[in-house]
Order: sequence, then structure tokens, then C-alpha cells
Amino acid sequence: MLCIRGACSRALAVSLAVSLAPLLTSLALLTACATLPRAPADRAYTGRFAVTTASAEQRESVSGRFGLEIRGLQQILELSSPLGTTVARIEIEPGAARATGARMQEVRGADADALTEQLLGWPLPVSGLADWIEGRPAPSRVARVERESGRIVLLEQDGWTIRLPEYFEVVGATDRPRRLVLERPASGNAPSVVLRLIVDEPSSEFNNQEINDEVPS
Repeated sequence: MLCIRGACSRALAVSLAVSLAPLLTSLALLTACATLPRAPADRAYTGRFAVTTASAEQRESVSGRFGLEIRGLQQILELSSPLGTTVARIEIEPGAARATGARMQEVRGADADALTEQLLGWPLPVSGLADWIEGRPAPSRVARVERESGRIVLLEQDGWTIRLPEYFEVVGATDRPRRLVLERPASGNAPSVVLRLIVDEPSSEFNNQEINDEVPS
């Protein structure tokens, strides 16, 4: 190719600019995306549970550990035995729920509470638990609340009575419940239920308090 002084250099520069334009555009878009506000951080709670169910025919007690993950509008609740075997896994999204049992049997539907009762044989208020475990009523549903020193200590919602007798004191943030006692009376064929939760404190030594305390009055 015949080149006049400086012409080849200018042509090469133009060629490089044209060939690199898509790459530079992609990098600019990636940089812009990186500066967008991030979604709120996910929250996760773990701890111990003990549930007692009672009907006219029998009384049963089950205990183990639980894990609750909140990812935006999605919730995942896992119950495991004291030996670590998964008893149930419940996944909730707006308008849809899936519950999986220990033998990998699966049920799906729109009502997470009904699915869980079908799977476990006893009621578990999974639709409200993510809010109650953070010390507040579930939104857009009727609730009766009692407070002491600004904290909710008694909550009635969705047919359940929730007592919150003990909180973690969180410096610079809203205090979170440490202990919850959830009660529901027998109704129809469903037994009465008393569910006790003790929530682990993140990044701290767990308090070795027994979970089978008497239900606070």
C-alpha cells in the first residue's frame, strides 16, 4: 500500500478506533451498571425450634433447628432434625409456594401455610414468620399489637398469638427478637400448636438456654 507520510498513521488510528468502539461501549455499560444502587442485603436467621401439637387423640413434640433466608420477595425456610437431617424445605414467592419433605415428596400451590400443614401434619405460619421474627406484624393484614419500651411483646395475627419475651439489643439498629412463642388453638381437624423459637445471635457465642421453657405469660 502506498502511504504518504502521516497518512498511514492516521488511517491506522481511525481503523483501531472503529474496531475498538464496540468494546469501549460494552465497558462503559458495565461501568454504568456497576454504579447503580444495589438491592437491599439478604437476611438470614438460624436457631432452634420446638413444637408441641395436641388433639383429642394424641400429643406430639418435635424439635430441631431452623434456617430462614429472605431474598427480596423470596423466602426459604428449612427445618432439620437434631442430627441435621432435613425435615422440610419451604420456598415462598409472591403467589407461589413449594414444600419438600424429608423423603423428597413435593407439594406446590399458592397457599404456603396450607402446603406446609399438608406436608408436616401440623400448622406452621410460614407466610408471617419472616416479619414476626423481625419483631413486626406482617403487612396488609389485620393485627393486634402490644408494646413495652417500644418493642412488640405480643402480637395477634392470622389466628396466631405470638409472644416475644426476649430481644437482642442491637447497637445502632432495631432490636431483634431472640425468643418467640407462637400459639394457635385447635380448629376443626387441626390440632393446637405451640411453637417455640430461639434465634441464634449472628457472630457471637450462642446462649445455652433451654428451649423447652414454659410459655411466658
